[in-house]
Amino acid sequence: MGSFFCDFRFLLFVAAVAFIYIQMRLFATQSQYADRLADAVESENHCTSQMRLLIDQISMQQGQIVALEEERKHHFDERIQLKTLLQDLESKGLQQLTDKTQVPVAAVVIMACNRADYLERTIKSVLKYQTTVASKYPVFVSQDGTNPDVKRMALSYDQLTYMQHLDYGEVETERPGELIAYYKIARHYKWALDQLFYKHNFNRVIILEDDMEIAPDFFSYFGAAAMLLEKDKTIMAVSSWNDNGQKQFVHDPYLLYRSDFFPGLGWMLTKSIWDELSPKWPKAYWDDWLRLKENHKGRQFIRPEVCRTYNFGEHGSSMGQFFRQYLEPIKLNDVQIDWKSMDLSYLMEDKYVKYFADVIRNAKPVYGNDAVMKAFNTVGDVRIEYRDQPDFDRIARQFGIFEEWKDGIPRTAYKGVVVFRHQTQRRVFLIGPDSLKRLGI
Repeated sequence: MGSFFCDFRFLLFVAAVAFIYIQMRLFATQSQYADRLADAVESENHCTSQMRLLIDQISMQQGQIVALEEERKHHFDERIQLKTLLQDLESKGLQQLTDKTQVPVAAVVIMACNRADYLERTIKSVLKYQTTVASKYPVFVSQDGTNPDVKRMALSYDQLTYMQHLDYGEVETERPGELIAYYKIARHYKWALDQLFYKHNFNRVIILEDDMEIAPDFFSYFGAAAMLLEKDKTIMAVSSWNDNGQKQFVHDPYLLYRSDFFPGLGWMLTKSIWDELSPKWPKAYWDDWLRLKENHKGRQFIRPEVCRTYNFGEHGSSMGQFFRQYLEPIKLNDVQIDWKSMDLSYLMEDKYVKYFADVIRNAKPVYGNDAVMKAFNTVGDVRIEYRDQPDFDRIARQFGIFEEWKDGIPRTAYKGVVVFRHQTQRRVFLIGPDSLKRLGI
């Protein structure tokens, strides 16, 4: 009996130990699960916090996107409204300025940007002589950009039509240090001429800039020149400008010349020429581009001896380059000439070579380093031969005329010959090394 009782107590002790061990294991396991659960809850809370932060950032970005989209739509609507307004203004302007029973000789466009005071002076000069021939020469102002003073100035004149070129595209210069302005000017010219030739269907356009005054016979001159352009396809354009048109170098307001060098600064071209130029119009420096042989293709330009435009633009994109020396002393013609009554047939290609050769043939040759002094002391026209460009530059420097060349052609030259007056009615002909041969002398 005692032995059984002892065995029973031992079994109870073993069972108690086992129970305690199981409870301890169970408690340890519960503690591990509790720790894991706590870690999981903490991770979930962190993920929730990060998710909320991400959601807030996305919401903020969506708000910015919506705001930008609304701003873009607002700008788009403004541009549509502005375009509609400009079309209405152009339509009204054309209705007022153009006589439907008469085909205009040429549209006149004044290229402007941000010089309202210059533009006003140019407009007043043009309208002073355009009023009596308004139906033949409708006037446009084409503004590049959004300068409010220029726009307000242009719209204040009922006698002209306003156009606005809005170009928001980025400008990339081809070479470091180039002025962006020259690229913007080229874009503006192409846009304006496309508008006038293709939208308004003009046959000819006269291009002026917002720093020019015109001569009393400006429109008569271009009216006669229009006939030359139609008859002689070897004439690429007609200009009102002479680069060597300073007071001391000119005399005869009735005399016109052919030139292989594009003068610019108040010039007229036809739609057929623009059809050729528009598709390949350059990114910048459009005037020098026109002076390349590959573009004028042997065709010439008509220019006067005495300028029909005066450039007063000391401040502009070219920053007054050459203004004091070459532009300010220019003589603007003050003689009223009826060009329609003038016989200009001598300017036709088949007659001009012989005419020009005869004039040079009658000029007295002058030689030596003291050619300037000899020319001054010689009665009548003189001619001086130059060997090459450095030699030409040396002689031109002594007289004070332009020394610049472009693609092998001096300014104002015809077949290598540069002509100007020297202090008096006497003409000086600077003759290139092969000019006489090209003229058949």
